[in-house]
Amino acid sequence: MGKLNSKQVENLAEAGTYDDGDGLRLIVKASGSKSWVFRYQFQGKRRDMGLGGFPAITLKAARLAVADQRRLMSAGIDPMTARDAERERQQEAQRREAQRVTFKQEAAGYIATHRAGWKNAKHAQQWENTLATYAMPIIGHLSPAEISTAHVMDILRPIWAEKTETASRVRNRIELVLDAAKAQGLRDGENPARWRGHLDKLLPKRAMVQMRVHHAALPWPKLPAFMIDLAKHDGLTYRAICLTILTACRTSEVLEATWSEIDLESRTWPIPASRMKGHKEHRVPLSEATLDVLASLPRIEGSPYLFPGARQGRPLSNMAMLMGLRRMGFGDLTMHGFRSTFRDWAAEKTHYPREVCELALAHTVATGAEAAYWRGDVFEKRRALMADWAAYTTTSPAANIIQGDFKRA
Repeated sequence: MGKLNSKQVENLAEAGTYDDGDGLRLIVKASGSKSWVFRYQFQGKRRDMGLGGFPAITLKAARLAVADQRRLMSAGIDPMTARDAERERQQEAQRREAQRVTFKQEAAGYIATHRAGWKNAKHAQQWENTLATYAMPIIGHLSPAEISTAHVMDILRPIWAEKTETASRVRNRIELVLDAAKAQGLRDGENPARWRGHLDKLLPKRAMVQMRVHHAALPWPKLPAFMIDLAKHDGLTYRAICLTILTACRTSEVLEATWSEIDLESRTWPIPASRMKGHKEHRVPLSEATLDVLASLPRIEGSPYLFPGARQGRPLSNMAMLMGLRRMGFGDLTMHGFRSTFRDWAAEKTHYPREVCELALAHTVATGAEAAYWRGDVFEKRRALMADWAAYTTTSPAANIIQGDFKRA
């Protein structure tokens, strides 16, 4: 019969060792934690074998464990040697299981798990495409545990100088997949794709091998003439280009816009946080020119989008506007570049404060303690700014885009 009882074990608070008999002991530490130890002697050697902590291991469970260990001793088996052998067997089984899972499978699982948390399907497609192009030929068939720094360097070295941005994204994606594999017990040790303190010792910094590449932008003095040319082209693609320029929004924000977001009465377009890069709602003031473009758009039954695409229930492709620029003979430009055009114009031709211009682009204007004082979005000042922008782009001496099909009846 044991010396301890369950209530006593639960209430013991003073640090020390409490003997239950038959080699079972309860160790109470000064911190209050409690653990079970089985003290036994085998082949002339005294040994202490940990059985686990209380309350996870109850008094009854600890006594049963001691009984199991004594049966092993009766059979001439050292309990600790048997436990170590069982742990090794389990680890070996895990290693064999890990080797059956390839990096390609782990990456597919990672993308499937995180797809719902990414803002759009394009992000998942970029993950799949970059890994398929650069990583899979070298490590796709390997298990996560087999991937080494040498493998990662074989992937990155050929593209680090010429495609630095792509290479950096590939490295980060490999690192994330391998971190997930480690969390699942599929690999151990340091992540071979980690940058800080690892690959940064083997590869030059991005800034050293590639100057910052800006999106091709149209110089602001040339914009009025561009808008005249734009007005000569009919179709949703060109109206989408026009609306993107007039609002200084990102391509995805315009293409995924729905009629339910547009508030014509207040002449405001609140873009939900879920569709914004900064995950914060962005209110866009609608100028007269912008309202004219909106009024010219057809309402397609069954589609919520301002710019419905050919596929049912989907907006125009994110390539639509880029292809439209190419058809106009401006294949060297990007839609994102028009945001730079707007910013350059605002800086050089207006007296609006920097913060107003940056907020018009939905950029962060403050961080840390300063951010606490920037709770508003200076909306009325931005309304004036966007009205001036619309006037410059559409009614300057060189341009009069809001005409014909773009003009409200």
